[in-house]
Amino acid sequence: MTNLRPLILSGPTDDDDDTSVVVDTKPRTKRPPLYKVLLLNDDYTPMEFVVAVLEQFFGMTHAQAFEIMLTVHKKGVAVVGVFSHEIAETKVAQVMDFARRHQHPLQCTMEKE
Repeated sequence: MTNLRPLILSGPTDDDDDTSVVVDTKPRTKRPPLYKVLLLNDDYTPMEFVVAVLEQFFGMTHAQAFEIMLTVHKKGVAVVGVFSHEIAETKVAQVMDFARRHQHPLQCTMEKE
């Protein structure tokens, strides 16, 4: 999408009043798509571990993390953040690696918003 705006240029200063219109185009940059990072419930990962993940990787307070953990536990899934593709991908990889290193089956995914 371009933003068109006329730019008026005056011609020579003689009596024929010759004016020209030049269209100045500026391309608009499109916002990159955003991605939701989702945490999925399982029957084995301790609730305290999920709270710790939310605090460590998503910068939540203990109260916020506890509320999101309860949502994951009750509904089976919760959105834990919305990010650009690269950041969402990194967060998912960090959470999955952290869970694997601590031998928990916690799953974290992303989907386009």
